[in-house]
Amino acid sequence: MTKDKGTIYMIPCPISDERDVWDVLPKHNLEVMNSLDYFIVENVRSARRFLSRAGIERKIDELEFVELNEHTTSAEEVERMLRPVLEGRSAGVISEAGVPGVADPGADIVALAHRNGVRVVPLVGPSSILMSVMASGLNGQSFAFVGYLPIKDGERSKRLRELERRVRDERQSQLFIEAPYRNVKLFDTLVRSVAPTLRLTVATDITSPEEYIATLTIAEWRKRGVPNIAKRPTIFLLGI
Repeated sequence: MTKDKGTIYMIPCPISDERDVWDVLPKHNLEVMNSLDYFIVENVRSARRFLSRAGIERKIDELEFVELNEHTTSAEEVERMLRPVLEGRSAGVISEAGVPGVADPGADIVALAHRNGVRVVPLVGPSSILMSVMASGLNGQSFAFVGYLPIKDGERSKRLRELERRVRDERQSQLFIEAPYRNVKLFDTLVRSVAPTLRLTVATDITSPEEYIATLTIAEWRKRGVPNIAKRPTIFLLGI
């Protein structure tokens, strides 16, 4: 008799550690988390901390964790992670912050799960990408998250010109991020390089008590100056 396959649960976690877990997640998620003893995570340490703060019923030391991140270099490693699920054991996938599978290595295990007929269940939780669009006032009917921009000045300016054309030609909002310690440099490049009539949203520390979200034209940002974004997780949105 063939054993039923397990289920992959995509488990969001808070973006900020400064809020209680259940201030930003629905309590139903706890029922799912309590049912699992196997977790595929971006970082074991942060996942253990999240589950502990969430107050799950099982002891953390009784749980099994495997890491899926930028150091996972082969398809065979991902296949090994899915093997327990194919044998009937359900698993939770957890990112370091926010929702797994979006700008996150968790997408690799999900793709493999679908190829093997495994059910994937996304749970409700905070996505900094969607929340920044919600609060921006920019076009939420058509938008694209393009990740990190090039680091070199010439390549970065070229990429910004490409994104500006997409904003103008397609009316599509463009979202991107930077390593927090380079936020100020990116902001400076934006206000120098982009047309003054375009609008720029700066969304920083989403869901934290120090959350800051503002949308101004590039011309208005030039007058106001750089906001307090140094070394703080930030999403930038460009639109009209």
